[in-house]
This record gives sequence, C-alpha cells and structure tokens, in this order.
Amino acid sequence: MAVAINLPPFDVNALSVFLAVCEKGSMAAAARSLGITQPAVSQTIADFESRIGAILFDRSVRPLALTAAGTVLRQYAGNLITEMHQIAWRMQEMQKGRVSHLRIGIVDSLSKAILKDFSAFMQDRVEHLVVLAGLTESHAAALLTRQIDFIIGVDDLEDVPGLERWPLFEEPYVLVTPAGTPAPESREDLETLLTGTPFARFSLRSRSGSEIERFLRRLRIDVPKGQEFDLPSGVLAACRNGSVAISTPLCMSEAGYDPQEGLAVHPLPVGGVRRRLTLVSRRREFGRLPLEMAEMLRQSLLTKTEPMLRKLFTTIYQN
Repeated sequence: MAVAINLPPFDVNALSVFLAVCEKGSMAAAARSLGITQPAVSQTIADFESRIGAILFDRSVRPLALTAAGTVLRQYAGNLITEMHQIAWRMQEMQKGRVSHLRIGIVDSLSKAILKDFSAFMQDRVEHLVVLAGLTESHAAALLTRQIDFIIGVDDLEDVPGLERWPLFEEPYVLVTPAGTPAPESREDLETLLTGTPFARFSLRSRSGSEIERFLRRLRIDVPKGQEFDLPSGVLAACRNGSVAISTPLCMSEAGYDPQEGLAVHPLPVGGVRRRLTLVSRRREFGRLPLEMAEMLRQSLLTKTEPMLRKLFTTIYQN
C-alpha cells in the first residue's frame, strides 16, 4: 500500500517572488526587480495563496500590506531560501568531491602508514572530518547503520548490496618467531612450531584473526589456546616474550617492530594467504570523493609504505 507524503505547499521560486513583493511593496516593482512581467508575479502569488489556503497580502492598501499569515511566512521564508540554496550548493560540491561532514573508520594496522597523506588530502575536501581507528568488524557494522560513511579495512562486505568497493593494498601473512628459529619449510614444520611454542593470536573479533583461524583449519593445524589480542601491538608484545604468531608486515610496522629486537619474520611455507585492504563506501552518495581517495591511498601505499616494508622485512619481499 502506497504511503501518502505531505509535501510543502511552496517551492523556491514562489518563496523568492513572495519575498520580492514584501521588499518592494508592490507586484509591479517586484516584477521589475525579478525581470519578469507583473501578471507573472500576480499569478505566482495567487497560486501560492491557493496552495497554502491563506491570503498573504492585503491588496486594498498601497503599498501592499502583509496579512497575519503573510507575516508568519515572511519570518521563515528568508531562512528557507538560504537553506535551499545551501543544500543545492552542498550537493554540487559533493559531486565535485567536496563534502561538509564525513566519518571514516580506519583499521588500526593501517593508521600510521596513511594518516599523514590522508589528512593532507582531506584538508580542502571536507569541512568536518571524523576519523575513527579500530577493528574492521565494528566499523563495518557502523557503516551499515549509517554511523560511519567510509571504512578502510580488511572486510570488503562483498555480500552487502548498495556499496562501492575500491581495492587498495595486499600483503602476505607472515610467521613471527624468536630470532634463530629456522624457517619452516613444510606444513609439518609449521605445525610442529605452532603447537610446540606459545602461540599469540589475533582476537576473533578482528578480521585478521578470523582469516588466520580459517588458514589454520584449512591446514588442519590445531593450535592450543594461548594469548590473543585485538591490536597488533599486543601480538608483537607476546612475540617479544617468546611466543610465535602469524601477522602481517603492516601490522608489525604499526606495532613498532624493530629488526634488531631479537625476532625473525618468515614467509608461511604453505597457503599463500594474503590480507587485502579495501575502501568501502555507500554507493553514489559522495560523488568522486571515494574514487579520488582510493587513488591517493593506493599511490601513498605503493610509493611510501611498500618500499618501507620491503626494507624492514627483506626476507619476506626478497622474491
């Protein structure tokens, strides 16, 4: 069953004509100021009065005087016109890639890598920018409930309609061990290491944690429960205390990994599992901004972040 919608009984043109008559004191003077004919002004006002069901001007006096209804309308009409023009301007600016207010969720492990370039990019494009760091899973839920406008994270929400997705960056999952630990060369070597040494997990609340658990189940490696963390810094802290972990170069870098601190980073011997970072936004709500943002982020990650990671993790990127 269709739902009836009560639309306002006036438009921008009628309000503009009404205000011109108020200012000039007559329909003839208003017509001259607007560059239209007096009959056109008279007809617009008559139609306006018919739609709202009230007389706006006392036509028996000169200059025209406002009725009580006309006085009330004049109190609000100026602000309405200003707001309508502001809305139109905002919409035009949005199509050009500029918006007034934007809320973006960024996965923790990417924050340090992109925030400087990201902030500079947004400087002239968004008047009020809110950036929320945290887990991709919580950001995804906020996007779907319109509490966040964009997310930059590990989940591309591929099963959810009405979204735009812009791939940004891929990186391998890697094995972090105490220094001197031989790199595992087979699934059996990996199982021996992970089951014989304390294993630090990413929490299953995180997308990375879920992906790592799926990888281990696929290999049929049952790793005993140990410590688990939401943040990369927690996983790295456990590794510094002798644990092993599966992480990524970006996660390690974000947590402050130092090649001299007594840890080794090895490629996983099987699986080739990778972490994919994606920009996700609601479709067609922000003009060119998502595309331009994705292009900037890709360029920043390619020219600045990836060379830094290659230098920091030479054993991972040597091939």
